[in-house]
Amino acid sequence: MRAQICLRVGMNDKFIIPLNGLAAGESRFSWTAGKEFFESFENSEILDAELDISVRVEKSGRYLGVDCEVEGKVVVECDRCLDELEMPVDSSICLSVKYGSEENDEMHQEDEREIVFIPEDCAELDLSQVIYDYVCLSLPMQRVHEEGGCNPAVMKYYDAPEEDMSGDVEDASNPFAALKDMFK
Repeated sequence: MRAQICLRVGMNDKFIIPLNGLAAGESRFSWTAGKEFFESFENSEILDAELDISVRVEKSGRYLGVDCEVEGKVVVECDRCLDELEMPVDSSICLSVKYGSEENDEMHQEDEREIVFIPEDCAELDLSQVIYDYVCLSLPMQRVHEEGGCNPAVMKYYDAPEEDMSGDVEDASNPFAALKDMFK
């Protein structure tokens, strides 16, 4: 996947790596992200969050390698009972940051890293969008409590017996009622 990022967008100024003055070698950054982080992206699915983000940046000439670990938990709604559900987050992000545009690049794949292109005059690398995307992608499609963990008041409706479909009222509203005796 290729992306071109550089812009400072929104309220996530703390997820910025200053490129000007970044010493050669290894640099480390660490941040936390909470509910406000996801609210700034107008995400209504993530109700709360407690994430620790640690970033290691390796600079060598014009090469930047960014390794990011995101650990913690987010709170979402259970798809079954709609109560709050804590989901663990443990995501690794490996980026190769290159200056210039994608069209000028001849080497298209580099290890297992995602290649990110930034403009030549970019002074900062904003990781907020990348962190947001990886956290959202790390969550499962179906978000439900473990067996027996859902709200019992809601779950009683899942276990309610189905109504008897042999009554005359149901037959009048069911367009297939005339076919029910077809195979007797």
